[in-house]
Amino acid sequence: MSMTSSTSFCQSGESQQRGAARDERDIHFTDHTARAILELLAPKPGELLLDIGCGDGYLSEQLQRDGHQVVGFDNDPGLVSAARSRGLEVRHGNAEQLYFYQEFDAVLSYDALHWMQRSDQVAIGIYEALKPGGRFVGEFAGAGHQKILRRALRDSLARRSLDFEVADQLYLPTAGAYQRVLENAGFHVNSIHWFERPVPLDCSIAQWLQRFGAHYLALLPVESQDAFLNEVTEELTDDFLDSNGQWTLDCTCLRFKAEKK
Repeated sequence: MSMTSSTSFCQSGESQQRGAARDERDIHFTDHTARAILELLAPKPGELLLDIGCGDGYLSEQLQRDGHQVVGFDNDPGLVSAARSRGLEVRHGNAEQLYFYQEFDAVLSYDALHWMQRSDQVAIGIYEALKPGGRFVGEFAGAGHQKILRRALRDSLARRSLDFEVADQLYLPTAGAYQRVLENAGFHVNSIHWFERPVPLDCSIAQWLQRFGAHYLALLPVESQDAFLNEVTEELTDDFLDSNGQWTLDCTCLRFKAEKK
């Protein structure tokens, strides 16, 4: 997919880690990506839709404005509150423990599934939530997402005898691996593909890490964090900083559509 220019917001909740990281959808969410995922969903009049990991309700609100009936679902109380302030019906809960049974005509998830480690349980729960013939459409970070950035963080932490994996909890499957998850849950996969999506930032990489990488910084004493950020910045300069001072992240995505048999 070609992408229009998207810029992250470096200004300033599940855990503090996930709350901040879920705010990161501001990086990826443009009208272009919203249109793409909604076109894949192709909601029909009268359908009841479920938005898994709805965040602050941006996408659910677009659906509701278009006349569709939608229920949001998120595990972050702060984001649930924000979504409800848009006038949306939103349930608070863990997507790894869904409790719906054949209630929805279609399920949508945008920029959220990579925070859900038990992907098999999520897929099974969504399958159960759908009516027979229902659709599951989603997009989330895939294999290779922020590979260079994550390698720099891993190496810098290792030099301090700290374990990157302790703080890193992303689920980043290949297209083939996630297709198997969906099929094992009972879905027929209509389409699934992986693509790169470089994302320009409106701040420095250090500022971005302070906002969205707080879970990595938390491994370090406060007095050591500036030196760590400087080291990571130096390692990433050649790959991510252009001659105009623009930082760009190496993001990837999986986009898919599946049907309940």
